Formats: sequence, structure tokens, C-alpha cells
Amino acid sequence: MENTQLTKNVFYVGVDDKDIDLFEGQYVVPDGISYNSYVIMDEKIAVMDTVDLRKCNEWLENLEKTLNGKEPDYLVVLHMEPDHAGSMEKFLNKYTNAKVVANDKTFVMMGQFFDKLNLENRKVVVKEGDTLSLGDSELTFVMAPMVHWPEVMVAYESKEKILFSADGFGKFGALDVDDEWDCEARRYYINIVGKYGAQVQALLKKAATLDIQKIFPLHGPMLTDNLSHYINKYDIWSSYRPEDEGIFIAYTSIYGNTKNAAYKLKEIIESKSNVKVSIADLARDDMHESVEDAFRYDRLVLACPTYDGGLFPYMEKFINHLKAKNYQNRTVAFIENGSWAPIAAKKMKDEMINLKNINFIEHKITIKSAVKESDLEQFEKLAEALI
Repeated sequence: MENTQLTKNVFYVGVDDKDIDLFEGQYVVPDGISYNSYVIMDEKIAVMDTVDLRKCNEWLENLEKTLNGKEPDYLVVLHMEPDHAGSMEKFLNKYTNAKVVANDKTFVMMGQFFDKLNLENRKVVVKEGDTLSLGDSELTFVMAPMVHWPEVMVAYESKEKILFSADGFGKFGALDVDDEWDCEARRYYINIVGKYGAQVQALLKKAATLDIQKIFPLHGPMLTDNLSHYINKYDIWSSYRPEDEGIFIAYTSIYGNTKNAAYKLKEIIESKSNVKVSIADLARDDMHESVEDAFRYDRLVLACPTYDGGLFPYMEKFINHLKAKNYQNRTVAFIENGSWAPIAAKKMKDEMINLKNINFIEHKITIKSAVKESDLEQFEKLAEALI
């Protein structure tokens, strides 16, 4: 999508990264990711963020073609995370007359990432509500602390009614990947921004006062129609409300017996109702997609064997992810397995007891070693409770 004119004054100069294996060192991105950067071409020229240093040369080529011999007046830095600000030093060394527009916290971080960067007489410090006139275009800056770093801000261009939304409304996947926005945007939001729901809610309230007709994020596609759909999703996710009615069963299994128990419960639930049941093996399936599904559905079942007197490591890791992302407002049930001292249900509940508004189903399933005919009554009871 290089060098695409998006509106009368705004051009896309970002790049796709299809060579990356793990985004932020942990998230699997089989379809890559985009680093979005924009240029506002007006009487004054503003470049909106840079890209990851991995793709700096390609980005600079895109930028040069769009500038077509002109010099940029400003580099606007909405977010200092290296996937967006990684190329700013090379940009500023190339375009020596460009000034940097950022807030105080951002400038502090610049010194931390680039200790040899000389910004003397090049700083334009902005705060909440400040504006930057480029000619016909005018940017208004809105602070968005902890969405999802403390220095984050967004910018609203009032002429063409564009919200430059930083990491907000972003998604995994390169721009040439034709997939549903919701799925990879949800995985992106829950795992990266999910802890900061209150801060996202605060930003949504500010955004509601603006006439926004386009949203240009730093990852993923530019959003130009049906904006209410995307904003509604963000409202659901950031308020920790379940998105869909359904049951997510997350299991870990050593020899397959706890797996059999998880699938037996799924089978019984589906035989009794039309409730959507999703299931995942925490050792083999994408851990972060499992975190996404735990937030997506209103009911969660955790199935785990007792291991070294505690929890099997993948379950422990999964619960830690849920706690880190402020998991709340859900119903949770447990399946435990053990050959001599099954205590996994108690251990799991103890780990989650301080989470907000969790309804723990009193009945649990306890199996010893393997599922037997005599165990099925337990499954029936838990299925009824979940339905």
C-alpha cells in the first residue's frame, strides 16, 4: 500500500513486515504486521510517526517518493515504542530542518532510546488540547496516557475529520492480508492494551466529543466506514464485558486424560444445549489466542492436572496472563485431575480469588487418573450449572 493517497492531504508511507517471527518478542504473527506512517501534505508538511528500524530503509524510500523533493517541517511522535519511533533518529539526521512535535513525557523517552540525538531548537512541546496548524489542516492533540504507554497521545485533524489513533484500533496482520478485523484486532487489544481498560474508556469519552469520520491507526487497516462497529468493540473490550455468550474450555494434559475430561464436558454441554463451546490445549495452541477467547466469552472452564503439588506449568502461565490483563466479570468452573492428591481446582481458584466479579461455580469435577463411567454424574452436574 506504499505511497497511497488516503485523502486530499494525507498519504500513507508505512510498510508491511512479513519477516518478523514474534511481535514484541512474544506474539505469533503468521500474517506479519504493518507499521503505519502517514504524511500530511499542506503548506507545512507533517510526518506522523516513523516505523520499526527493521524497515527503516523501505519507509524512507516511500517517504521520499511522497515528498517528491519537498522537505518535511514536522515529525509528530504519538508513541515512542520502538515499532513506531525506531527510525526517528535516521529521519532527523536526514531531514535536519524538521522539528519534533511531542509531549514532555515523550521527549524524556527520546533521550532514553537515543542518547546522541541532539534536539536543540527542534522541539515543539504540546499538551492536552494544543493545536498545530499546517495550512488547511489542523491537528489537535489529545493525551492518552497508558493506552498503552504513559506518553501516548492521539491527534485529530479537523479539516478531514481524521483521528490518528496511535496503537488504538490496531490489529495484527500485514495490510495486504484480507481477513476479518475483529479477530486479530481482539487478540491485539486484549494481549497488548487489555490491562488498561479504564484508560481506554477515558480516551473513548474524549473521542466521543469529536466528529471522527476516519481512524488511522499505527497498525492494521485505515478505518473509513462503519466506525461505530469498531468503537463499540473497543467499548466492550475496555469495559471488560463479555463479547459473546459461550463457554471457553482451556486445558492442560500430561498423558491425555485431562484432555479427555475437557472434551467429555464439551460433548455433554453440546448435547444439552446450543451454547457455543470453544476449547484449547494451552501447551499446543497459541497462548495469546487462548487469552483472547477467555475474554471473548462469558464462561470459562479450566481443566488441569495436579503437578508437583501445584499446577501444570501451562495452566499457571495462562492464569498469570489473565491476572495481568485484569480478567473480570466472568463465570469460572474447574476440572481437576490427580492420581493420588488432586488439588488443582483449589490451586486455580486461589490464584484467581482476587479478580473482580468472578462467579465461581461451586461444583467442580475431580477425576483420579482417568475418566470413568462413575465420573459422568459430575460432568452432567457441571454442564447443567454452566448452561
